[in-house]
Amino acid sequence: MKPKISIITLGVDDMERASRFYSEGLGLPRHDFEGGNISFFSLEGTWLALYPREELAKDIGLPIPTQVGFSGITLAHNVASKSEVDTVLSQAVSAGAQLIKPAVEVFWGGYSGYFQDPEGHYWEVAYNPYQDLT
Repeated sequence: MKPKISIITLGVDDMERASRFYSEGLGLPRHDFEGGNISFFSLEGTWLALYPREELAKDIGLPIPTQVGFSGITLAHNVASKSEVDTVLSQAVSAGAQLIKPAVEVFWGGYSGYFQDPEGHYWEVAYNPYQDLT
C-alpha cells in the first residue's frame, strides 16, 4: 500500500447543510457528481467526500449508527501562522461550526484549537513552527 489517503469520507445526516458548510463556509472547491447523493471537495493531495451516514454504514455492512459523538478520529488543517489558526477557527464558527477548544500554545511548541463541524466531526486547526505541513 502506498503511504497515501485518496479520499476521506465523512458520514453526515444533513447533506445540504454539510455541503454548504464545506463549500460556502470554509471555501473548499466542490465538484458536482452526477448520479449519487454524495459531495466531493478537492483538497491538496486528497479528496473530502460527504455521504449520508446511514448509507455509509450500510455500504460498510454495519448497523445504522444510533448516536453521534467522539469517534476517536480528528481531522487536522495546518496553517502557516498563529494568526491563521485564529482566522480559520473564526471562519468555521461563522459558517456554523462549534468552537470546542480555543487556540492555545500547546506542549510541543505549536498553537492549535478545535472545532466541531455541524455534523459532529472534529477538526484541529494548528500552526507547527517546526515542520511545514501547510
